[in-house]
Amino acid sequence: MTFNRQSNNQSNNQKDQKTPSRPPGWSSSWFWWVLLLSLLVWNVFVLWPTGGGQPISADIPYSELIQQVKADNVMQVEIQGDRIQGDFKNPVPWTPEEKTMWTELLAMQGKPTPATTPTATPTAKPIEVGHFRTVFPSVVGDPDLMTLLKEQNVKVVVKSASTPWLTTMLIEWLPLLLFFVLLFWMANKGMMNQAGGMFNFGKSRARKLEGEATGVTFDDVAGAEEAKRDLMEVVDFLRNPQKYHDIGARIPRGVLLVGPPGTGKTLMARAVAGEAGAPFFSISASEFVEMFVGVGASRVRDLFAQAKAAAPAIIFIDELDAVGRRRGAGLGTVNDEREQTLNQLLVEMDGFDEREEVIVLAATNRPDVLDPALLRPGRFDRQVTVGLPDYQGRLGILKIHTRKLKLADDVDLELLAAATPGFSGADLANLCNEAALVAARQNRNIVTMDDFYEAQDKIILGGARTLLLSDEDRRVIAYHEGGHTLVAWFTPEADPVIKVTIIPRGRALGVTEQLPGKDQYNLSKSYLLARLAVMLGGRTAEETVFKEITTGAENDLVEATKLARRMVTRWGMSELGLAAFQADEEQPFLGYELAADRDYSEATAARIDRAIQNLLEDRHDYARKLLHTHRDKLDALAEALLANETLTQAQLEEILGPRPEGARQTPAMPAQPLPTANIEHS
Repeated sequence: MTFNRQSNNQSNNQKDQKTPSRPPGWSSSWFWWVLLLSLLVWNVFVLWPTGGGQPISADIPYSELIQQVKADNVMQVEIQGDRIQGDFKNPVPWTPEEKTMWTELLAMQGKPTPATTPTATPTAKPIEVGHFRTVFPSVVGDPDLMTLLKEQNVKVVVKSASTPWLTTMLIEWLPLLLFFVLLFWMANKGMMNQAGGMFNFGKSRARKLEGEATGVTFDDVAGAEEAKRDLMEVVDFLRNPQKYHDIGARIPRGVLLVGPPGTGKTLMARAVAGEAGAPFFSISASEFVEMFVGVGASRVRDLFAQAKAAAPAIIFIDELDAVGRRRGAGLGTVNDEREQTLNQLLVEMDGFDEREEVIVLAATNRPDVLDPALLRPGRFDRQVTVGLPDYQGRLGILKIHTRKLKLADDVDLELLAAATPGFSGADLANLCNEAALVAARQNRNIVTMDDFYEAQDKIILGGARTLLLSDEDRRVIAYHEGGHTLVAWFTPEADPVIKVTIIPRGRALGVTEQLPGKDQYNLSKSYLLARLAVMLGGRTAEETVFKEITTGAENDLVEATKLARRMVTRWGMSELGLAAFQADEEQPFLGYELAADRDYSEATAARIDRAIQNLLEDRHDYARKLLHTHRDKLDALAEALLANETLTQAQLEEILGPRPEGARQTPAMPAQPLPTANIEHS
């Protein structure tokens, strides 16, 4: 591809004229050479032997010291602990009795050391010793020493037995200092590729990719055709910015990708860079925020400076809500660092030149918590919704993710697309991968349709568990799931049941799986009432058969109450009429609802509670009547579950008969139980 980059010719020429940079690692290697040289100089200074006019020093016995003091041949002594050293008035001829001392004394005189030196050599020439060293007998002691030194007028210097501070520092602190220097060097070298050094906190940590290096184009993205059409304008601007400048148009500075998790917002941003061939700076919003106030703002400035230098370019900020959350709302302490980072981001986006060729793409699944200043025109001018894929989108995604799989002839991607409503792109990718793993575990080199069905069960229902359940518990679970199934089967508005199992999966002891026959975007009141009845069917079956209730219906009751409350407070589906009552359940952790005034009275709140209770009781009575009417089929269904553990749609039809006329239909499902039905409990 070719792109119009006339505005960058001057900056590119300037880059070409820059002086060559230093070789990698040069700034850190010189430090170690200086340190090595300093240590070498220190060792030479300390260990270099004295010579010339300096008196020869020798270790003498303590008795020899006493004799020399009595002979008045000792000028001065220095006592430090149990060590005594000093100077003779007149040099003393000294014949060493040990090989090591003989060798040292010859070395001090600058004479060569012979290859062999006798241990005791009476004929050896004596050495003139002017300085001596000896050890005081601290165990036995000598109380007469000081008296003797005083009588002979010997100058006595007494020093503390503690080690000099310089020696202490070198012995104790120098190794620790060198260790920390080494640790600093290793950490600085490790962070050099990320931020240019350990203390360069203000540098942006964005990862830069050059256009095609993202490896993704719009051909690799399916299920979001509307979003791709909206982003094609951004791609065209990055390819031909001069066309828009000449006509006086201003391209949107920011594009916010909004959608549920797993719908491919990040993939879509990378595809935009791949299509345009523009530099792509990718960073997560949480990487701006540090423990030091002001670091995030500095990183924002550095990121935009890099992007402007490489324009036309794309800045992609993932999970924007990490720094873009609304300011001054809710309860709790204020995060100064996050707010300063947000303020800097607002300034950078608002400070673009009219002809600036940098576009900011951001992604979030929480647009409701973003600060309004971010969403105004001139910053994030437009929002592109990346929603859950429809049937055609799911089919396209499955085709992309099965390119590298070896599929059997019985794999029907159209059937899989129809059987997976509500799946996101990430869910479908996981489905394909799980199916391949199932085939690999069974030592097959191709993926069959049964592998996809088993993978779908694992994703929707959870992995099968082997629990030791008593016969009574299994019977209660069988009637509970049978109650869900029978109410759904004989309620025309309910989604059809495609499978029911009493094999524990995930956190559930049993599962009834329903599947809508088509994608649904607008839910009717009759459909929601049917869902409530199905949710309460399991608890009602326990009451009908055992005259007792268990804790197994906890999740059913929680979900039924949530749905009933939405029907009453949001959708006007109760006797309270058309009024909608504010009930913020989406963001309780932000504390918005605690700071806001409730828009209805306590009397109205009591009416809402009664309306919810009436709605649940009405559906409870409906399920009870339906179970009484078909009690024989409920018993047959429970016995079949106890015998087979898993029943498919075809087997349910044999037990319960056909569904009522006009009931919802479902895509064709496998006629035989899936492999999970054969799991046996020990």
